[in-house]
Amino acid sequence: MMTLAQHFLTASLFANPIVRYILLSSGNIPVERKSKDRQVLFKGTLEALSKGHAVALFPEGTSYTEPRIMQVKDGAAWAALEYSKWQQENPESASQDVVVEYGQPIALDAYKEQFFSGGEGASRAAVKRLTRAIESELLEATVNAPDWNTLFAARMARDILWEGNKSIDLDDFVAISQTLVDLLTGDTSIPHLQTAKRSLLEYYSLLQSTHLTNSVLKSLPLPRSLNPTIPAPIPSRLFTLLILIRDTLSALIRLPFFLFPLIMYLPVYSMGRLGARLVKDEEETQAQNKVVFGFLSLLLIYPAAFLFLWALLWYTPIGALLAAATVYLLANYHDRMIDDYYLRAKRIISAWRVLVGVWAPKRWDLSIAALSQYTTPAPPKENPWIEKPKTPEHSSRGSSSSPSRSESPSPAPSSTSGVANAEGKPPAKNRVMRRPPSRRLVRHVLKARVEAVKALTVFLDHLLRAPSSTRIKASVHLAQRYGHVESTHDDAMEVVGWRDVHEIVRFLTQRGANISVMQLSTVDDEWAALSSEGEGYMTEDTEKIWESPSKYT
Repeated sequence: MMTLAQHFLTASLFANPIVRYILLSSGNIPVERKSKDRQVLFKGTLEALSKGHAVALFPEGTSYTEPRIMQVKDGAAWAALEYSKWQQENPESASQDVVVEYGQPIALDAYKEQFFSGGEGASRAAVKRLTRAIESELLEATVNAPDWNTLFAARMARDILWEGNKSIDLDDFVAISQTLVDLLTGDTSIPHLQTAKRSLLEYYSLLQSTHLTNSVLKSLPLPRSLNPTIPAPIPSRLFTLLILIRDTLSALIRLPFFLFPLIMYLPVYSMGRLGARLVKDEEETQAQNKVVFGFLSLLLIYPAAFLFLWALLWYTPIGALLAAATVYLLANYHDRMIDDYYLRAKRIISAWRVLVGVWAPKRWDLSIAALSQYTTPAPPKENPWIEKPKTPEHSSRGSSSSPSRSESPSPAPSSTSGVANAEGKPPAKNRVMRRPPSRRLVRHVLKARVEAVKALTVFLDHLLRAPSSTRIKASVHLAQRYGHVESTHDDAMEVVGWRDVHEIVRFLTQRGANISVMQLSTVDDEWAALSSEGEGYMTEDTEKIWESPSKYT
């Protein structure tokens, strides 16, 4: 039997009768946030649970874009334990026990006794314990990094090691991503860690600036002779051009079969894009706006398409059936074909961008000085409604895990903002920095890809050749599963997780990472694995083996 999920909303939104009806009928629960009485505060929640409905809520209290879980509020724990208390007082009205579930279900038996004891502060202590359990489940089900640079570098490493996210089993996606985050958050004394992280970040940032992706670059039909650092011979250029023309014609030949659904859904794409542009700094809100704006457009498009086709069939009853069937088939056809056509179009556009960028005169390339502003990814805008930790531990960890390039000061803005100038005039508005044409960045992107692949290869090679006892700090839940945990003997009694570096490499390889194809014997022959000077893999420290100085402490 399907269970209706209901959601928390502040009670002030239910003041209008029409809005109240819409919100209640769509499964929303009014919450009186100003009430000091928790039975009144959770009245709607208790009623929903007593009817056997599920209550869905956000334990963090708000939506935000951060590289890790920043806060977990006590609301979910209070609601669950207050319902258990109400259930004990009203056994005839209660339908079933409540279970808090995010990932693995959290039974309340371990918290009820303390919550019901009536001792001073006992109920709040039980709520805090349950909140910590919820936070633990959140951490296990999400990817958490100490800073944005580490998260971006881990994303880039994952994209290089796998031929695309679809080749990663969804059950392993979070564990793989978190493992890469832990690996790139390791001790800064690990050889080549900082170089690998910096190279991955530069490549990631340049891809963002050119609207290219690593998976598309991998799939491009570029021959080995098309080295981005040397002039390409005419036969090589013509061969590459013929391949791209072939792929373009292949896509154009298939376009008529998709043209009508494309025109039909064009308003949906346009409105979704418009909705995303309304909020530039919030990824979650952008996604929500795309869904809402697109859905509202569909509510107009489907009836309009039906009426148009029905009019062509003279408004007959059979014509109505045919028009409805045609709209349904077109929608189904569109849904089945859109991904393939989108990827083909993306690949062709990227191929032409790369080709123009490689063939363009080198004087068109952006200078190194001008390039620096595009080699550091910009973090999303901070959410003012979240409680960020202010402890020195978090500050030091965040700064130490960032590569040296990211610590360099950003370029000065083109105009003053935020404060009045010396004459007392109001501050000028910032001008949005325009991205240069992609052709001016393509050679830099290809070089950055070269450096990222080489740096990641060197880093993993050193891990493979490190002593078997070498280990790094890891997320506690992953260490419990694949490594081991230790408890510190200080007052905080912090639990620290460790994983062996050889086990980490095995873990990634067993889940599809292409580490084997990145060995040093194979990268020399590929132009995509050359250094920015056109040289193959070389390093002066290939014989050095890293041993963690604190691995036994």
